[in-house]
Amino acid sequence: MSILEETIIKIQQLPEQRLYEVCDFTDFLLSKRNQVNRESSQSFGLGLEESDFSDYLSNLEEYENRLSLGEISWK
Repeated sequence: MSILEETIIKIQQLPEQRLYEVCDFTDFLLSKRNQVNRESSQSFGLGLEESDFSDYLSNLEEYENRLSLGEISWK
């Protein structure tokens, strides 16, 4: 069984409320991947450590904003 199949089976077992959290998390991962792809295609000005840290801070700010607006919640 592939990791994709295992993950799908696990997700199917979750209650609906947890699915929103999984969806938010996958959006975050895709956003991070897209941002890294854009940055690497634009320039190599920042070192890898600096780039990852700046991505982390911007994603953390977005997450905090969504949390404060009630779009996502801790359960």
